[in-house]
Amino acid sequence: MHEFTPEVEALAAEVLAYSLDRLKNDPPLDGPRTAEDLFSEVGNTITARGLGGHEALEVFTSVLAKACISTDHPRNLAFIPSAPSEYANLFDLVVGASALYGGSWQEGAGAVFAENQALRWISDLAQLPEESGGVFVQGGTIGNLSALVVARAQGRKKHPGASRWVIACSEEAHSSIVSAANVMDVDVLKVPVAANGKLMGEAVAHAIDHLHATTTHRVFAVVATAGTTNLGIIDDLQGIGSAAHERGIWFHVDGAYGLAALCAPSVRSHFDGVEAADSLIVDPHKWLFAPYDACALIYREPELARQVHSQHASYLDTLKDGAWSPSDYAIQLTRRTRGLPFWFSLAAYGTDAYTEAMEQSLTVAHQAAALVKAHPDLDLVCEPELSIVAFTRKGWSASDYQSWSDKLLSDQIGFIPPSSHKGQAILRFAIVNPWTKISDIKLILSTL
Repeated sequence: MHEFTPEVEALAAEVLAYSLDRLKNDPPLDGPRTAEDLFSEVGNTITARGLGGHEALEVFTSVLAKACISTDHPRNLAFIPSAPSEYANLFDLVVGASALYGGSWQEGAGAVFAENQALRWISDLAQLPEESGGVFVQGGTIGNLSALVVARAQGRKKHPGASRWVIACSEEAHSSIVSAANVMDVDVLKVPVAANGKLMGEAVAHAIDHLHATTTHRVFAVVATAGTTNLGIIDDLQGIGSAAHERGIWFHVDGAYGLAALCAPSVRSHFDGVEAADSLIVDPHKWLFAPYDACALIYREPELARQVHSQHASYLDTLKDGAWSPSDYAIQLTRRTRGLPFWFSLAAYGTDAYTEAMEQSLTVAHQAAALVKAHPDLDLVCEPELSIVAFTRKGWSASDYQSWSDKLLSDQIGFIPPSSHKGQAILRFAIVNPWTKISDIKLILSTL
């Protein structure tokens, strides 16, 4: 180990060849296998003497990699998949080879500078003030949790006598909000959405006022969703922001999926009100063509986050020099420079390319919705606001949806697991991959 031997050099050539082949050619769909099945083929891969680099790579590329579903396949429309750009993926190799540490400015100034420029682009799209800023964290769950911890700290200053702390959000808010509440030991006030699926400012105001008038519990944060995971619905950001700020409450926008579309002029007005956010998140690994994992967490006043999240220890005192250290802005200390592949892609392609790719995804989504409406056996759940197209199949039960999904993957056509809405099984296309064409949608719909 730790010697650049001829074997290592030969392995490097193999790794690069595999990586370039994976980038150049159409991605496989593949699929899962049981642990027992995999063990029967590869056995115990961890041995005293080691397999050697060539053999270990062969085990991965020939067996293990093929037991994973490729998130960048054009017909992987499940959950919110990922479609890293070629430049982003290539630069991820550079990040891995460079042994960069991204927790402090002292150790990673150049990398942090680049990450901050990528964060600035998002901040400007959201029309946040010049002093706003933040950090790239693992994913939306950590981003939401980190922001809510800062929000609670501000709530404690305003309401020191509160008997219980509460987060207000919609019934359709991402599961990470409840997860954050469990970690923080706070309650969640789920506010009913309107008939169109949106959380409205008036409903938020009424729910908070009722809670505050009848209990000593206090809401310290209101979470609006800018693109729900299931249906892609954008809450009433303007109304919710006003309701929160009129009551002196932190306004957080969870835009893990949807806020990426801030760069699309055709839907930019749907996000009006995001400029009032005290904090927001967006995941570039979802719809901004970055590799896993990267969530942009941005604060209107990052100094508030620094006061809450900055860790103190004798060995860290040297870092308290006033420089921008990313570890001061979220629940983390050690961190890789996970925003760099996103920065490189933005810098290399230019932001116009992002706008074009985003608009392309939105166009395919609307074309897909039109095909669903024209299909004699399908019903559209709602008109897509962003790039999620949800629909039902007439006469099908939940088991029918699952059987169809299983066969679709088995036949290597696509990966579209069923979801549900208002207790009814549904199917949904999450179209975030510029490689997804309307011909892919037509192929899938032909199986229904």
